[in-house]
Amino acid sequence: MGNIRHSAHWGAFTAQVEEGRVVGVKPFETDPNPTPILQGMPEALYHDCRVAEPMIRKGWLENGPGGKRELRGGDPFVPVSWAKALDLVADELVRVKRDHGNEAIFGGSYGWSSAGRFHHAKTQLQRFLNCHGGFTAQMHSYSIAAGLAIIPHILGDLRSLRAVSSWRDIADNTELVVAFGGIGTKNAQVEPGGAGEHSTEKWLRRVVDAGVKMVSITPLRDDTPDYMNAEWLAPRPNSDVALMLGLAHTLVSEGLHDPAFLDRYCTGFEKFEAYLLGKNDGQPKDAEWAAAITAIDADTIRGLARRMASKRTMITTAYSLQRGDHGEQTWWMTAVLGAIVGQVGLPGGGFGFGYGSMQGQGNPIDPITAPNLAAGSNPTGSFIPVARIADLLLHPGEEYQFNGETRTYPDTRMIYWCGGNPFHHHQDLNRLVHAFQQPETIIVHEPWWTATARHADIVLPATTTLERNDIGSSSRDRFILAMEKAVEPVGGARNDFDIFSGLAERLGYTEKFTEGRDERQWLRHLYDVARQQAARKKVELPDFDDFWENGHVEVPEPDFANTVFSEFRADPVANKLRTPSGKIEIFSEKIDGFGYDDCPGHPVWLEPVEWLGGAEAAKYPLHLMSNQPATRLHAQMDCAGASRVSKIKGREPAAIHPDDAAARGISEGDVIRIFNDRGETLAGVTLSDAVMPGVVNLATGAWYDPAEPGKVGTLDKHGNPNVLTLDRGTSQLAQGPIAHSTLVEVARFDDALPEITAFTGPVAEAS
Repeated sequence: MGNIRHSAHWGAFTAQVEEGRVVGVKPFETDPNPTPILQGMPEALYHDCRVAEPMIRKGWLENGPGGKRELRGGDPFVPVSWAKALDLVADELVRVKRDHGNEAIFGGSYGWSSAGRFHHAKTQLQRFLNCHGGFTAQMHSYSIAAGLAIIPHILGDLRSLRAVSSWRDIADNTELVVAFGGIGTKNAQVEPGGAGEHSTEKWLRRVVDAGVKMVSITPLRDDTPDYMNAEWLAPRPNSDVALMLGLAHTLVSEGLHDPAFLDRYCTGFEKFEAYLLGKNDGQPKDAEWAAAITAIDADTIRGLARRMASKRTMITTAYSLQRGDHGEQTWWMTAVLGAIVGQVGLPGGGFGFGYGSMQGQGNPIDPITAPNLAAGSNPTGSFIPVARIADLLLHPGEEYQFNGETRTYPDTRMIYWCGGNPFHHHQDLNRLVHAFQQPETIIVHEPWWTATARHADIVLPATTTLERNDIGSSSRDRFILAMEKAVEPVGGARNDFDIFSGLAERLGYTEKFTEGRDERQWLRHLYDVARQQAARKKVELPDFDDFWENGHVEVPEPDFANTVFSEFRADPVANKLRTPSGKIEIFSEKIDGFGYDDCPGHPVWLEPVEWLGGAEAAKYPLHLMSNQPATRLHAQMDCAGASRVSKIKGREPAAIHPDDAAARGISEGDVIRIFNDRGETLAGVTLSDAVMPGVVNLATGAWYDPAEPGKVGTLDKHGNPNVLTLDRGTSQLAQGPIAHSTLVEVARFDDALPEITAFTGPVAEAS
């Protein structure tokens, strides 16, 4: 048996190889808290739903580009040789560019395609398409689209997101953590570039041991681990801004705020204060007002505000809160609430985003620069907001607003998707099924028969991480990790780099794409560049051969505590923010100038399109929370390991409060139909008092499995929540996804259970 060092999004590990097959994995020996998700990798590697050879959709192969598009998702596939498949792809790229221009090529690639920094599907695709003359790209991410849009306007850069105050700072100096969305360890199982150390639980336990108190504000009690001993407040979903305003009103009206900080370090407080106190609309945003919206007692709100003012307080807000209608307001109001308390830049005080939303968030800053492949620049400059894919495909030529610009959706003729799965990430999948019928050609690189592959015209089998060499590294981790190839590619799979190299050869720009390097030469080059950059920071790394032989590089953990905005606090003139005022923008003249009624010049409470306090709740009285799963990363490895074991009668588990279940005659282990006007899905029931009444929690990532493939509006058999979620933007500013603004109803499903077919692959016909 051989032991091969490797890494994945779930952490570093050793692959156990016997007779050319991976038979097991063993976590990295120094990882204090490895995730059990790793154990599913061998099963996924050899699963029957692997794409074995290049496949062409029958209707496209027989009729050419655009042929029988209405059959996408349900049409049989025909196997072809690699040579023929690459010829077809190259010819299509030439045709679309010649007849419609490069903007007509949508370079779709979103997701955690590989922890390796060279074989990173999105980078490989964009690098290739840039060589071809460009494409239409995606801006921001599904995870934090609203946050990425709003933070630069109010704080100037992404320090409060990318370089948050460290756990050491919180453990040493914080007395009270007020956590909107909680601080969990479920999402901390994963890191984009892999991790040599899962450290979040280690730091959370140090925070507890230091005596730091915590208030976890979320509809789901288990968003924060039990050992944190947190006080749990469960507001109505999507009402966090109202709660923050109620806290702010108490602080200001009782003189518990910091006027000196607001005057010296902020701009626009007087305009916000007029709104807060009701001087403009006659409605003070006081604790009673907030209580009516949030269902949190007014005395509880006032008491929390007073505690925040009397202690060194860190306000944290999870990624998830800005994935609701008007999601920009949650992060903007977080910053404003922190400014009103007045502890921004002080040790243990202020605010930060994303703690617990990803492994390493809050780790001491790592001085190593991660190795990365350059994608190059896109000659077209064309892009759409990340979550507006269906709008792009359904409304070519239509104008829309984005971050102060009037933009136009290009006329998309080709989708080229490499890495990621929009039939996991995107909202309102029935609408997406319809949208995916519009392009003339859809090309997908994919190891498995995901729903995205099933809705493609040309599917090229791609390798998984265990079938290639790479380097794993993350700016939040202390390790650079060698990712040694464990086994030969399964079936006919090829590396994305090799696929694009073959296409580049046909199209005449091999040298531009490869720069004359093969895989090994690229790894050495990327490592050497990172080594040179580390040397400039006085960090000595071994040469590439020693690194590869040893399997990893480890840098000692910094012994200092990072406090975000400390330099700004010390001297706001010399260290001014990159905002127009150089200060925290409580009121933004620039945003106000956009004239958006759904994102005005300062944070406000705006009623969500769907929520438990609205009229829609009479028809659909449960709020759907579609959070990240504990048993996989997004939709990855849903067919294997912990994710497969977690299913209830083959369906994704949905958690519901016992009172809500009893009112509907639902018991533990039942299968339920979850539905609204957009769609319906089946899920297995688990009862939990950790879910507040009025909420059903169905994690994302169950592979879309329609009862009638390719048909709009059909039942999803497997528990994918995005057949239910609403596909519209957070606001005209960010156009981010609003998956967490969704109302549903549930009912026990008593009919015969349909067979799960998500993992069996489509019908194949002989060539």
